[in-house]
Amino acid sequence: MAWRSCSVLLRLTGDEGLRSSVRGGRWPQSFQQRCGFRKAARKPESKKVEEELGPAHSESSEAAAQRRTPAPHWDHQAPPSPPRAFGRLVRPLVFTIGFTGCSFGSAAIWQYESLKSRVQSYFDELRADWLEKVRPQKRGDIRKEINQWWNSLSEGQRTVTGIIAANAIVFCCWRVPSLQRFMIRYFTANPASRTLCSPMILSAFSHFSFFHMAANMYVLWSFSTSAVSMLGREQFMAVYLSAGVVSTFVSYVCKMATGRFGPSLGASGAIMTVLAAVCTKIPEAKLAIIFLPMFTFTAGNALKAIVAMDTAGLVLGWRFFDHAAHLGGAMFGIWYVLFGHELIWKNREPFVKLWHDFRTRRGPGGGEGGGGGGDRGGAI
Repeated sequence: MAWRSCSVLLRLTGDEGLRSSVRGGRWPQSFQQRCGFRKAARKPESKKVEEELGPAHSESSEAAAQRRTPAPHWDHQAPPSPPRAFGRLVRPLVFTIGFTGCSFGSAAIWQYESLKSRVQSYFDELRADWLEKVRPQKRGDIRKEINQWWNSLSEGQRTVTGIIAANAIVFCCWRVPSLQRFMIRYFTANPASRTLCSPMILSAFSHFSFFHMAANMYVLWSFSTSAVSMLGREQFMAVYLSAGVVSTFVSYVCKMATGRFGPSLGASGAIMTVLAAVCTKIPEAKLAIIFLPMFTFTAGNALKAIVAMDTAGLVLGWRFFDHAAHLGGAMFGIWYVLFGHELIWKNREPFVKLWHDFRTRRGPGGGEGGGGGGDRGGAI
């Protein structure tokens, strides 16, 4: 969620063999990056605009390198006055609850449908293997090489590939000048904006800076194997999408409370949830800074350090990160591992049964054997 964000890239060492990174740290100064938004030409009403967007920030070296890309111009919107500020959070709160419920409900249905198609997929794979043996082999078949690469990935890496692709597409959209007004409205989260709800999820796929996106996607890729192994792909997707909305809502609340309004974008809040969930479940896992692999520490200690840093940043008013979004994501990840899995995912059976009955009433396609949809693992 941080609109100007950076990471200390880490790797897991020991038996797990998982590469990972810790969000919330700082790159070396040469790697610290900012979103790169440049101020529009000063107009008489610029003082009002600056009050809305917060203190102006200087153009970074990355922004200077991207001079060919026109910088987006922010809408001139006045921050809400204190008496009605928190009233604007009612709709985001309802959206957060509704979106989270829909995410987990959709994940339960997805798991059910996956189980129903497993037998058919098994026979399809047998047929494909037979045809592959009969069909003459082609040399240099690109599609075959892509399939081999895809099959070499872990389930977690295959799961987050779609997320990374979505982030890359949104990043490219930021480079189109005619789309920037649309991108600012729907792909940046700001409680002072006219549009409050849809940016809560869309901003979690939005990066203006290439290094911001690259750092976040590296962290996600590094933790994907352990996170998906722990949760299952359906539950992982529900947690990830819900985390994007929850972290944005926490950011909204803190901005309203402090009066420090400004746009936020990035996947940091959702990724912090994934990182916190893995570190909470596997606190003894060893982490190492990628630039200093000789220094190792436990995942539990790393998580404590991240939470402490973001708490200090929130209290002291640091503006380089969206510390509220980071904290919201981390707290959601810790809560889900300790309590949320038992309260939400393990109680999905009644909903899955309703879906099974609905599918069965629709006709033969609803078929027998679907009722076991809730028996699959994916549990912590």
